[in-house]
Amino acid sequence: MRGIWTKRIALGVWLATAVFAHAADVSSPSDLSPRLARVKDVSSVEGIRDNQLIGYGIVVGLHNTGDSSQTVFPVQTLLSTLQRMGVNLQGNSLASTMQVRNMAAVFIAATLPPFAEPGTKLDVTVSSAGDARSLEGGLLLMSPLYGPDGRIYAQAQGPLVLGGYSVQANGNSKSVNDPTTGIVPDGAMVERAVPVDLADLRPLTLLLDNADFRTAEQMADAINHSLGKKVATAVDGRRVTLTTAPGEDIAALLARVQAVEVQVYPKAIVVVNERTGTVVIGGQVRLQPVTILHGGLTVTVQSHLEVSQPGPLSSGTTQVVRQTTINAQDKPANQIVLKNGATVQDLVASLQQIGATARDIISILQAMKQAQALEADLEVQ
Repeated sequence: MRGIWTKRIALGVWLATAVFAHAADVSSPSDLSPRLARVKDVSSVEGIRDNQLIGYGIVVGLHNTGDSSQTVFPVQTLLSTLQRMGVNLQGNSLASTMQVRNMAAVFIAATLPPFAEPGTKLDVTVSSAGDARSLEGGLLLMSPLYGPDGRIYAQAQGPLVLGGYSVQANGNSKSVNDPTTGIVPDGAMVERAVPVDLADLRPLTLLLDNADFRTAEQMADAINHSLGKKVATAVDGRRVTLTTAPGEDIAALLARVQAVEVQVYPKAIVVVNERTGTVVIGGQVRLQPVTILHGGLTVTVQSHLEVSQPGPLSSGTTQVVRQTTINAQDKPANQIVLKNGATVQDLVASLQQIGATARDIISILQAMKQAQALEADLEVQ
């Protein structure tokens, strides 16, 4: 009998700031080129917003992949639906033995956009609420969608479209993506509108998606220049107010304002996802001179069991003895030198040359941030 277990300890990001003096020609923040964007793409109008809807219903027509009999609420939902259709099974002894493998209880989610009127169609997302294996081939029966106030704003119904599947046969199974969540394109129809009166929005306020004082000032200047008069004022890094004249056409004003192009100064940010090893580095990220020493120490612990037999004619007993061997391997450190003017592309190319993995890069970026060599916000997800 032999058992081997291995434990690896990855050590390995040493960061030393380089012995480079900051030269006088280090690029300043003003050297970062802004990008042009329309006002409508980087801001929204305060008071004009989406609303979330939620509902509960049943999906029928499944191929024996629906909820099991242990899930109680699908049976109750089916009985209530049949009763509305004129089939009354309440009190029937057979109701408790009904099989619901061809149906599934689901929750339904949708977004009601602003200015949606009765008759507007919406996409809905349907997710299993029980233990159904797959919603493939299912049909969502008419279900009400409620707003936060408890009122019905839409009705949803239609066939599901799935981005995955699940197959089981002879004890084997294969699943691709998530077969218990699907969408119904244009599957909901608005029954009640959420009124938005533009006249009640005076003064108009534009809310920037990302707060930035410089972008807010640039937006106000660009709007005033386009309209030929001073109507826009930057209140803070998030809000730009628009002064409107009595009787002015608000819709026409917003149409002109949202089409104005403004210089946007995006924030320097690096996004890393430690679960998936994904690293996204924005183009505005700047690097300072730095030297990176990256190596690794691998410790391998092997353990196996041996049987120790007692000597002949001895009174000893057979014993199982564990033998453990420890090996350590220290890899030579790889060196990266980033001089003045180094870009993110230089950093990525250097890391690829030394064979750094995505998780190594995440550790290096975190260490660079601590050493103040990475001029960006590091967002770890």
